[in-house]
Parts: sequence; structure tokens; C-alpha cells
Amino acid sequence: MDKTFEAEQRHLDEVYATILALRDELAEELDEHQAEMAQDLRDMSDELRPDVAGIEADEAMETLAAIETLNSVIDAYNQRRDFAMERMQRVLALLRQPYFAMVRLQMRPGRPARDVYIGAVGLTDKNRNPIVVDWRSPVAETYYKQENGPTSFSVDGRTRNVTLELRRQFDIERNILRMYFDTTVAIQDSLLLGALKRHHSEKLQAITATIQREQNEVIRHDDVPALLVSGIAGSGKTSVLLQRIAYMFYQERERLRPEQVTLFTPNAVFEHYIDSVLPSLGETNPRVFTWRTFMENEGLGGRDTGAQTDPEALRTLEQGVPSLSLDLQDLQDIRLDGETLLRASQIQSALNKFSQFDLGPRRITLTRDELHDRLERRFSTLARREDLQERMLTMDVDEQTQVFGETVSPESEREVIACTREYVVHLFGAAHDLIDDCGWLRIDRVGQRMLGRSINACEWLWLRMLLCGQGAKDTRYVYVDEVQDYTVSQLMLLSRYFSRAHFLLLGDAHQAIREGTASWDQIRDVFCAAKDTVDECSLLTSYRSSPEITDLFSSLLSEQERGTLSSVRRAGIMPTIRAFNDTDSYLEALRNTVATARDQDEGLTAVIVLDSRRVSWLSKQLKDQVTVIRRSDHLPANGVVLLDLALAKGLEFDHVIVADAQEEVYPNTPLACRRLYTAISRAMHKATVFSQGPLTPLLNSYLTTREDLA
Repeated sequence: MDKTFEAEQRHLDEVYATILALRDELAEELDEHQAEMAQDLRDMSDELRPDVAGIEADEAMETLAAIETLNSVIDAYNQRRDFAMERMQRVLALLRQPYFAMVRLQMRPGRPARDVYIGAVGLTDKNRNPIVVDWRSPVAETYYKQENGPTSFSVDGRTRNVTLELRRQFDIERNILRMYFDTTVAIQDSLLLGALKRHHSEKLQAITATIQREQNEVIRHDDVPALLVSGIAGSGKTSVLLQRIAYMFYQERERLRPEQVTLFTPNAVFEHYIDSVLPSLGETNPRVFTWRTFMENEGLGGRDTGAQTDPEALRTLEQGVPSLSLDLQDLQDIRLDGETLLRASQIQSALNKFSQFDLGPRRITLTRDELHDRLERRFSTLARREDLQERMLTMDVDEQTQVFGETVSPESEREVIACTREYVVHLFGAAHDLIDDCGWLRIDRVGQRMLGRSINACEWLWLRMLLCGQGAKDTRYVYVDEVQDYTVSQLMLLSRYFSRAHFLLLGDAHQAIREGTASWDQIRDVFCAAKDTVDECSLLTSYRSSPEITDLFSSLLSEQERGTLSSVRRAGIMPTIRAFNDTDSYLEALRNTVATARDQDEGLTAVIVLDSRRVSWLSKQLKDQVTVIRRSDHLPANGVVLLDLALAKGLEFDHVIVADAQEEVYPNTPLACRRLYTAISRAMHKATVFSQGPLTPLLNSYLTTREDLA
């Protein structure tokens, strides 16, 4: 019997028992907390009178104060419960897999080496001694560097030099040790190779245990204003992005909140695919947008999103704003609930008060301050109106409590005016938000005057920022996946909208499947202009696709680019490539391939075609043999799905059938080449390429090489 295996199993048993005890302790704490809260709420509720309408004012105030106290107690209990539940979630994650690795480190010469066990989350004993260290902790970096012998890690900016004597990986499920491996370099990473054998799951899985050296360099890269990451298909870009988010949450755990982080994804299907990764690491998902939902969030969903905006239009607006004069037609009244609170002419006079400044955020800010003052004066005027005073005086107790927080009985004219003013603020106070949001500016009209045409959502938001300086000032980090699918204008807008944020931009120039998107040089230029400097990293190893599939999609690249790519998977199945002269034989072969995949293959098979029109046609031919994936759908764990290339972006499948690889769809053009590269590279284990008519010439080089090898 392997004595090391026995020793590691004993250690696992001890750690697991500790985790179980902590789980039981937390469960008991939650139960006691629940019972204590329930009893306190019963005791306090018994003392309350639920109906304050028919009681004296003093008694009503006492009751309202008691309700407020009760709400405070509930909030305190909820905070305690949330904290305990968060700890419980971490403990439950450790119960699934207490740890996945161990490093033996000699911290100081002449001192005994220390074993450090690494897991998805950290765990300490009652004396706060580490039992399992979080994979994001500084000392865990020695595991991901994969260098035996002298190495180092950084703590609070200081470098600790240590000696890595042993790097051990574990295959653990709950309290069962299946296997352990002692490894030093990525190509012999047994956990990685084991993970790569697995089939597709309906959700992206965290790669915490199998992060490779080049991936680790991105995840733990210094916090810089802009980091641009180029990665080949299957290099784990999205996984690296999510691990980076988790890493930054850990590094900034006392200061960074999920709402200060924004992630841009290509589509809703992809969003569903990744939404469990961060929770599995004990973190909360950040705000997630597609370009469309981002525009909808800005109130611009009902118009052209401006994805294809010419950057020259944005530059024209930027150059023209400082010398622009706003006339009365560029402004609109501030109205609320049918009441005109400030007229456009009043707004124009406020703007003219600061005419010594060019038009832009500074002048608009001064104007807003002036409008706030004028609105407050308007509230004072409205407080003297008899109809509003009468409405205030005839409010019932509930209405008074809602407006004033208490019941009121004004006796003098002065008190009536004061109470009416408070009532007016209650009715129209939201007008201050309209002032702050520049709701008094007719941005569409201003943009039309400047460009000589109607403006789209991208131009509208850009112009509002130029005029008012608005944006997401509180956002600290923005992550953009599939950055090659954004246009120059979109990236210019994001860099300005999130002007104070640090950006991580990930993509693959070879997967730019739309016309008019930004080149890699243009992406770099946009963020150099916005952030002064851009750091860059590359991911050149494919972990998704077998060597045979990697050879197929990399044949679409230049010879120089092909030489830099590699796959770490073991040999698999050669791709199937067939062209059919007639529709009947094509459909027969496709149906047979789909039926075999559905009935015999493990995992998920995807039939990928270029666009939704082809999806519609093929869905009628294949009928119930496939599940059609539309926008916002969730991926199943197995079976056969049919979807267009845009929805397949960023996803992976056990078997990919490219069902429209004919020359008509994929001619010999750079755009078609990128599209075919993207479609084929979704495949993990098996690739089938069919054409209905002459095969795309883009595969000629691959087929020639294959014949030569044969």
C-alpha cells in the first residue's frame, strides 16, 4: 500500500471532520438565531397596534416609533443571518472538495518545510491557523508558478523567497481521495489532462485546480488601468476572466463591492452559461450586460443601439460641443405630474448666467446647481397656493405619516405654509433627479443639429457625456469578453462612460465574426488614448480542442501564427469533412450524423450554421432531432442543439457539426475565414464539416496537408 496515499487520506479525514463540525456548528447557530429572532418579533409585535387610523396622535407616534424599532431589529437579525449564511456557503463548497493541491515550502533556510493545502476557499481553525488556504492567497501562487526549487511570492508588496520542495495535486470528492500526483510542469499536469477528458456541462466550470502558468499570469497580473489579453480559441479566456474577477474580489475584499464591477458578455445564452462560476468560488456575480442590455439600462432600448456608429461622428460631436450654443428649442420644461416646475426659458437664463465658460460638464454642473436653487424657490412659491394647501390639510392620518413621518395639525398660516412646502417636496422632489440627469436637455435635437441627421443610441449617450459629464463614476472594474466583436465607437464610449474604471479586455482577433469591428491595433489605440498605457498578455495554448481539431481550425491562420499555437490534449478523432452535390444526400447524411450523436455520443452536440435564416431552414428539415437555441435560452447538458454562429460565440461542445461549409457561405475572404475558425473551434472532441455544394476553399490547405500525411 502507498504510504503517502494513506497519510494523505488520514489528513483528508481530519480536515473533513473539522469541516463537518463547523457545518454543524453553523447550522445550530442559524437555528438558534432563527428561534431567537422569531421570539423577539413575537414579543415586540404583541405590543404594537396594527391600525393607527383611529387613535390619538401621541399614541400613533409611539406606535410608529415601535414599528421603526422593530424594523431595526429585523435588519440587525438579517445582517447576522446573511453573514452566517455566507460562511455556510463556503463550508458547503469545502465539503464538496476540501482542497485540490498541496505545496511543501521551506520558508527559511534550516527550518523544517511546511505543507500548505490549497482549496477554492480558505478555512482556519478556532485559533485562526490556516487549515486550507484560499487559492487566491499570496502563498498559493507558488503552486501556480509550477517551479520546484527556489521561488517566491509577494505579500503586501514585499517578496518572500522560499523553496518549493514538493507540488502535489489531488483528485478528491468529498472525503474520498481518489488519486494524487506530484507534478512540476504544465504539460504533465495530471489534473488538467483528467479534466480535459470530461464532456461538456451545461454550465462553465471553474478552473481553479487546473490554472496553467500563462493563465495565472493574467489572473494575478498587477492591477493596471487597462489589460489587453489575446487568446486563441479554447485557451480559457472566459475562465481566466472569471478567475481574475474572483482574484480581485479577494485582493480588495474590504473595499470592493459586486456592484462596482461590470462584465460585458456577447449574448444572454453565454451569460447563463457562466453564471455559476463565481458563486462556486464563494463570490457574488457582478453586474452583467450585453451591449443591448447596457443601452436598455440607459433608457435607450427603443432605438438603434449604434453598434455600427462611425467613430468620426463621435469625434465630430466632441470637437463641436465646446463652441456650441444652445437655443431655446434645445431645452424643455421640467414637468412632473402635469405641473410645470421650471420653464425652458428659465433654464436658458440659467445657462446664460455661466456663458463665460464653454459648453461642457463644467458649465452644465454650474447650471444644474442654479436650477436646483430655482426649483427650491419654486417649491416655496407653490407652498402658498391655496389648492395645494387644501390638499395638505385634508390628508388622512396614513397620508400624513407617509409624507411627514408623523401626524400634523398646523395652526397658524406660517405653519400651514411650512407643512405645504414639505408636501410639495414630497410631490415634486423627483424633479431634482431630472435636473441631475439633464432631463431638461433635448439631446436628440442637439445631436441632429450637429450631425445633420437623427442620432442613434451610441451617439446620444456619447453626446450626453460630452455635455453633462455623466457616466458610471463608482464602477472600479470593467471586464469585456469577446472584445474583438466591438466597434471602435463602442469601445470609445465604454472607455469614457467608465472613465474611472480599470479594464480587462479579452478576445481573439481571429474570431471577429462581424463586419466593421475594431482591429487589435484599434482596440489598443482606444485604450491607450483613454488610459495612457495598455499592458498585454497572450494565451497560446488550446485546452478545449483535441490536437486534430486544433490542426483543423489553425489551418485557417497564417503559417507564422500556426507555429505559435499548441494543444495539450491527447490524440483524438480526425475531423470528418464531406461535400454533397445534391440536397437529398446532404440532408440524409446530416440526419444520420445527428441521430448518431443524439443516440450514441456522450455530452452535447451543436449543429452550427452562419445565421438565423439557416437555423430556420434546418430546423424544419431536422424537426425534433434537434433543440433550437434562441436568444436567452439555456444550454442543455446533452443531446443535439441547433444555433447560429453569433450565439455559439464563447461556448464549447463535445461535438460540433458545421452544417453549411459550402463556398457560398464561406468564400475565400478574411471575414469568412474568421467565421469558419470560430465555428470549428467550438468543438472539444469531435468535428464534422458538411457542405451543401462545393466545399469552401478555405479548407483546401488543410485537406492538401492531410492527403500528404496519408
